[in-house]
Amino acid sequence: MTQNNDPDMDPAGTTQHFRRFVDDNPEPEEAPRRPILPLVLAGVGLVLGIAIIVALVLAFA
Repeated sequence: MTQNNDPDMDPAGTTQHFRRFVDDNPEPEEAPRRPILPLVLAGVGLVLGIAIIVALVLAFA
């Protein structure tokens, strides 16, 4: 393993640059997700509606 004896080398320099980069460039916020409950309720309502129509057709046919 070689040692770098360069007197101008700042051992914390890269860490400081990285932290400054992270502070200046925050992660973009995640887009809000659409709620799933209205879709589930619409699906259940659709299935119930079809079931009622089929039951009425069978009852009066």
